[in-house]
Amino acid sequence: MSSDSTSDGTAADTAGPERNRATRSPVSRARRVAGRAPAPAKAPATQTLEVLDPPAALHEEPRSRAGRNLPAAIGVGLGLGGLIIATLFIWRPAFAMVAGLAVLYGCYELSKALANGGIRITLLPLLVGSAAMLVAAWERGPSGLVLGALITVLGIVVWRIGDGAEGYSRDVGASALVVLYLPLLAGFAVLLAHPHDGAGRVIAFVATVVCSDTGGYAAGVLFGKHPLAPIISKGKTWEGFAGSVFACSGAGVLFFVLTFHQEWWKGMLFGLAIVVTATLGDLGESMMKRDIGIKDMGSLLPGHGGIMDRLDSLLPCAAVAYLILSGFAPV
Repeated sequence: MSSDSTSDGTAADTAGPERNRATRSPVSRARRVAGRAPAPAKAPATQTLEVLDPPAALHEEPRSRAGRNLPAAIGVGLGLGGLIIATLFIWRPAFAMVAGLAVLYGCYELSKALANGGIRITLLPLLVGSAAMLVAAWERGPSGLVLGALITVLGIVVWRIGDGAEGYSRDVGASALVVLYLPLLAGFAVLLAHPHDGAGRVIAFVATVVCSDTGGYAAGVLFGKHPLAPIISKGKTWEGFAGSVFACSGAGVLFFVLTFHQEWWKGMLFGLAIVVTATLGDLGESMMKRDIGIKDMGSLLPGHGGIMDRLDSLLPCAAVAYLILSGFAPV
């Protein structure tokens, strides 16, 4: 009897857990599962790839604090400066040819940039007229340059008729602006190079603009804290502008005293006029790029962007330099 009792008890004990598993409700199972500690979440695959793939950063271009590829920018700048000096001292008409090539490519580059904003530049008459304007500036002086600009704008107005009325005023207005902005202003650089001392005039103008860019860049990187025009360009600061003023004033004084044999104060005024004009020209192009929605006008020049990203300050300064040198250091 005792053996039977033992056998029954053992069977009951064995069958009990099975009955409990069979009769356990889904709700109780869910509660037991919910009560367990959650398993540690796995890291996203993207985090693992970022940690395990550092060589991707090795392919990025070396950039300075101002966001520029500084070695490439210096190399391109020196190359362009050497080309300008060579053309001026070997055969001055070659400088006008180099300026013409830069203007023609700048017109093409600007037309592509404006196309992002839905503006169609009348390119063919613009290119033909730009080349003719620079030739007229070299051969006929300021009157030839102005007459060439008027004829070019007239050609654009007539040529654009063939594309229909849609967007006519917008496209003609933008094309006329390009005529004034590129070949007309570049024509003053050609006028600077034409006299017998043209090499010195062009070098004084270009070098002072370069001092504005270099002085502003160095002072901005080292000391820049207060934005000059944050709505237009976040990279320009008042500290950088002060560096440009200091560098341009010094360059202007040296060129006027040593090259043109004029009073020092004339050189200082020349430098101040150049730094203000160069800054406004740079900000003007930045506003245009912000309106279009692009960072650079092109990618032809490593470390600089496009041709227009280098001509933005040189173009208006050419006109100012021609006017001041004509008054303070006449031929």
